[in-house]
Amino acid sequence: MRLKQLDISNEGMLKVDIMELPENCVIVLSDGIAKFSELPAHAKTKIVTYQGKVKRVEFDEGEEF
Repeated sequence: MRLKQLDISNEGMLKVDIMELPENCVIVLSDGIAKFSELPAHAKTKIVTYQGKVKRVEFDEGEEF
C-alpha cells in the first residue's frame, strides 16, 4: 500500500515533520483522515472522490523511453 497514515491530534492538529516526508509527495485529507504518498517519477496521480469524500488514489505509472 502506497498511502501511509499521518497522525491527527485530539485537537484536530495535523502533526507533520516535513524533514521526514519524501521530497515530492502528496498529502490527502478526507473525513478526518490524513494520508501521504511519495509521487512517482513519471505517472499520473488521480484522486477519485465520491459524495465529497476521497474514495481512492490511483497511480498510472510509466517510464520515459
